[in-house]
Amino acid sequence: MSAIRELHQQLTSKARSAVEIAEAQLEQAQAVEPKLNSFVSMTADKALAQAKAIDDKIAAGEEIGLLAGIPIALKDNLCTKGIRTTCSSRILENFVPPYESTVTAKLDAAGAVFVGKTNLDEFAMGGSTENSAFKTTGNPWDVTRVPGGSSGGSAAAVAGGQAPISLGSDTGGSIRQPASFCGIVGMKPTYGLVSRFGLVAFASSLDQIGPFGRTVEDTAILLGAVAGHDPKDATSLNIKIPDYTQSLKGAGNNSLKGRKVGIIKETFGDGLDSSVGAAVNVAIDQLKALGAEVKTISCPRFNYGVSAYYIIAPCEASANLARYDGVRYGLRSEEPNLLSMYNKTRSEGFGDEVKRRIMIGTYALSAGYYDAFYLKAQKVRTLIKQDFEKAFEDVDILVSPTAPSTAFKAGANDDPLSMYLLDLMTIPVNMAGLPGMSVPCGFDDDGMPIGLQLVSNVLREDLLFEVGSAYESSTDWHTMQPKL
Repeated sequence: MSAIRELHQQLTSKARSAVEIAEAQLEQAQAVEPKLNSFVSMTADKALAQAKAIDDKIAAGEEIGLLAGIPIALKDNLCTKGIRTTCSSRILENFVPPYESTVTAKLDAAGAVFVGKTNLDEFAMGGSTENSAFKTTGNPWDVTRVPGGSSGGSAAAVAGGQAPISLGSDTGGSIRQPASFCGIVGMKPTYGLVSRFGLVAFASSLDQIGPFGRTVEDTAILLGAVAGHDPKDATSLNIKIPDYTQSLKGAGNNSLKGRKVGIIKETFGDGLDSSVGAAVNVAIDQLKALGAEVKTISCPRFNYGVSAYYIIAPCEASANLARYDGVRYGLRSEEPNLLSMYNKTRSEGFGDEVKRRIMIGTYALSAGYYDAFYLKAQKVRTLIKQDFEKAFEDVDILVSPTAPSTAFKAGANDDPLSMYLLDLMTIPVNMAGLPGMSVPCGFDDDGMPIGLQLVSNVLREDLLFEVGSAYESSTDWHTMQPKL
């Protein structure tokens, strides 16, 4: 059973109160926090106030929704009114937003209980959560290893039992890759399905908020709660949100009969760890056993995704991060004139990776280089999207490894290029605006989790939940938990 449904049953049967659940969750989160460093801020007072409001509703005989009284962790790039929102950056270390993001407002209205704000790579730029200005988060399966990134704190919090569900953001794989590294389910929705209002921007044409959970059902429930049109976000899609839980399937032998699954050929090339490839191939065989028809599909421009992404995303970051100037909010380093104040504030406020991406983006957008770099990268992006469109003429779902390797030791990978290549499998999905999901599919010889990536066409999240839940129901990977 999903964690959300189990807790909901406890609440509605009055076996436990929302305050009791919140207190137990906060105690558990704080107990393992010294090992994991998942959180930038814990929000115990807020959580207990939200929980008490749910208990009052239950006492008054009111019906409560599925998320009422359910603890949740929030990535610390989601603005929370009156609660510090840092993006794990020195430049926003003491920033307290005067407004609420749309997704956190929806969760608050649904009665969710906010455990805390989770650690991330600074401004969501990174794949290991080592780029945080404050701390390095540990992987619950081996705290000397990274949890992935940039939503590493959100993934570690769920895998480590600090929260049953969490929210992250995914610009190039920042939900799916940490989900793979931490052995949980992580899901990136179609671009525009979830409002970005109040999400601190990294690359606006790529960023998307999405759920983490231990089960596919938990992510389906959470996505349904945060998805939907928002007039505050110009890129928000105005569509009716279905009940995603209606798409969940059991483990019957023919539960995927009639479904066509395509293996992305380009994801099984050089650089793929042999243990990851082996586990994913076993998972694909399991999809066949469930009745799916499986074939190999080529997306010829798939591997150009990383090159194009690391032009487009830094260009957008360069524009978005120009607002941090020491004048309006955030860190201000005092200097005798405006230009030197700008320079010192940004020098002291931004970390190395953020500075690297700002410089790459500013260079690519500069006179004489815009056409050669940014415009060309956008053309490649269109070609990648066309490859996916062609693939979905033949199949319902595409599959690949989520990441080319399992989690590595903290401090072991200090080469920016090899770090960028960690997102090789996930970036093209963002470039095309498609939904993608990572589900656990095994472990390597060191006991570190491996993820299977599922990709569907635009607004076909229902297929991800269908195939993901059928696979999950026929395996035990999601039931295994780290010992902390």
